[in-house]
Amino acid sequence: MASIIGAKPLARPSTMFRQSAAEERRLMMASTTTGRTSKTAAFVPRAQAQRPRPVARAVAAQQSAPKHIDVRIDAPTKGTFKSRYGDNEKRKGADVLVECLEREGVDLVFAYPGGASMEIHQALTRSNSIRNILCRHEQGEIFAAEGYAKVTGKTAVCIATSGPGATNLVTGLADAMLDSVPMVAITGQVPRPMIGTDGFQETPIVEITRQITKHNYLVTDLNDLPRIMREAFLLANTGRPGPVLVDVPKDIQQQLTVPEFDVDLKLSGYLSRLPPACASPMVIQQIIQAMTTSERPMLYIGGGTLDAHEEIKELVELTGIPVAQTLMGLGAFPVGTPKSMDMLGMHGTVVANYSIDKSDLLLAIGVRFDDRVTGKLEKFATRARIVHIDIDPAEINKNKEAHMPVCADCKPTVKAINDAIKAQDVKVDYSKWQEELDGVRNEYPMSYPQPGGEIIQPQHAIQVLHELTEGKAIISTGVGQHQMFAAQWYHFAEPRNWVTSGGLGSMGFGLPSAIGAQVARPDDLVVDIDGDGSFVMNIQELATLTAENIPVKCMILNNQHLGMVVQWEDRFYKANRAHTYLGVDGEYHVTGEEADIFPDFVTVAEGFRVPAKRVTRKSDLKAAIQEMIDTPGPYLLDVMVPHQEHVLPMIPGGGSFADIITSGSGHDSY
Repeated sequence: MASIIGAKPLARPSTMFRQSAAEERRLMMASTTTGRTSKTAAFVPRAQAQRPRPVARAVAAQQSAPKHIDVRIDAPTKGTFKSRYGDNEKRKGADVLVECLEREGVDLVFAYPGGASMEIHQALTRSNSIRNILCRHEQGEIFAAEGYAKVTGKTAVCIATSGPGATNLVTGLADAMLDSVPMVAITGQVPRPMIGTDGFQETPIVEITRQITKHNYLVTDLNDLPRIMREAFLLANTGRPGPVLVDVPKDIQQQLTVPEFDVDLKLSGYLSRLPPACASPMVIQQIIQAMTTSERPMLYIGGGTLDAHEEIKELVELTGIPVAQTLMGLGAFPVGTPKSMDMLGMHGTVVANYSIDKSDLLLAIGVRFDDRVTGKLEKFATRARIVHIDIDPAEINKNKEAHMPVCADCKPTVKAINDAIKAQDVKVDYSKWQEELDGVRNEYPMSYPQPGGEIIQPQHAIQVLHELTEGKAIISTGVGQHQMFAAQWYHFAEPRNWVTSGGLGSMGFGLPSAIGAQVARPDDLVVDIDGDGSFVMNIQELATLTAENIPVKCMILNNQHLGMVVQWEDRFYKANRAHTYLGVDGEYHVTGEEADIFPDFVTVAEGFRVPAKRVTRKSDLKAAIQEMIDTPGPYLLDVMVPHQEHVLPMIPGGGSFADIITSGSGHDSY
């Protein structure tokens, strides 16, 4: 199969011209607590307001939500929460904020103190129910919050100070936005009179994060804080989940008040635009009709189906429709089982990409047709009628036109399909299609080179880890080759055991997100499969492991290079190395001398009081991984692997299934 060079670069987004930042902040202070809209205006979250509107037919058949003006939606602990303050006892705004978190059921936050947020930290010390995990960098804390949310589905909370503390959250907010992670990020801000004066550690974080949050608030009236916090949590975990930022000036934190927590919410615009929980009976019947007339149907499922995994499994049992999963959807259906074609997309299996290419009906559920899945859009699923089920109306017809767009929640909609199939005793037979796919899978199985000797292939290391953990560990990753190898070779049988940065591809994600996953699920084994380039970007979080006694295991696949970029250099740039070697003078892969390994992660880990070991021989690998698993507390295992290994299969950027690459490595010339 032929290969092509990558896609054309994406066009830069248009720039929105407006007043100076200082002038806009002054206008913002003069308006409302949201910092943007008037108190009487309908509320529309920033992301929803700026995303393209769906076509009318995607909403017309589905829209049934009633209109709202002011509504009362109680916090989860309503009726059971007991405040530590008297009914008429005054307390600081920071204590009001912490009580808002307690009323939302929050028992854990990721927070790093600073001048503009220290009042919040003082208030946290007065809480009897909230634990703080003190990560060593604000990016570490927000990635940890993502890890917490990804393995639980709950809304995570992180807190940072103003200025550089707030801006250090920006990458994590963008990451959470793209991966639909429910999160409330709280930032301290300079006192209200100083806003717009370029004061010490002042940044306009509301303006900075407008495009990368579901919504954000600047609190200008302490009396509005309970309402804003209730709204923030509601926004974060309803509809398509996402991050919400709340910016709290320091004088608001210090002000005394007797708060009113039972307040009406001002979310009329947002609530009126939420899609119905389930598709209508007419739409359900149309989907079933499409199934009965199809000969080669496929389920294409993504991160939106993680909480619908039981319904997806029942649908497959009832119909026998094969399943392909996105990177974010791994575990929503058991990988490695007969009906699973495993991951599709740029580094998906041949059979998964073949199945989409040849299907005549594509049931796309909880997905967004992103470029790493589709490649060249006009060549993707060209033979199929497309049914697109997603809770976010902005995703319907955004990238790929759907023949049957369904804007609704995946879980109740798939359940309704299953119920209708059983009630109508629908019978379908796709056995010939399954046989065809089994033949392709047998012809193009997942494999990798076996060089012999003591060389440790990265795929083999992950297979051994999967064997020793019986596939039950929670796996986090950084971003790069190791991430794709983990997705391909660690087969997930359950949802929410896979923690990775999908849409944004943030290096440095692995270790801090593993911290969040571990404290969320303390009884589970959590392993960060990382690359040497990605791991070093947040290596300071080894200190968090020791200080907080968090037993995360770090398995570094160390090839001394930026492996994924090297792979593209090999394939498309005649192996010209452009700043992708991460070592120093002597190259370990040339000399074979451990003294030439740089950096020395074992020594670094020991400096953070984390037990560590290096393995360079294949014959020692299994025992080393077992020792890592068995050692109480945190552990780091540095696994030396070759940098010439490529992640295959591979569909080059902008290519299609016809361009899939299934062989070759850095030892070859292209």
